[in-house]
Amino acid sequence: VQLVESGGGLVQPGGSLRLSCVASGFTFSSYAMSWYRQARGKEREWVAGITRAGGNINYADSVKGRFTISRDNAKNTVYLQMNGLKPEDTAVFYCKARGWGQDYWGQGTQVTVSS
Repeated sequence: VQLVESGGGLVQPGGSLRLSCVASGFTFSSYAMSWYRQARGKEREWVAGITRAGGNINYADSVKGRFTISRDNAKNTVYLQMNGLKPEDTAVFYCKARGWGQDYWGQGTQVTVSS
């Protein structure tokens, strides 16, 4: 089982990034997917989630209206489009797969929002 995030980097405030998380080793379409983030010195927090077929999507209040989660089950990939980035969005972003009583995590990708 492997989840590999990519797309992080350094961006100026107000900028955009698109994170990707490619899954392998399990039946991706059978798992709900989520994005989490962890800022330095803080606990990991949930950011957004999407159900197996993408019919139900939810966001943390802190990102609602700025971030969009989506998935492509044919590509075993979940995305997080992040617009209007703020310095407080700086964190390591992780994707998580949940299903069949198990959670799988990726290794994370760093997002830094700074001028």
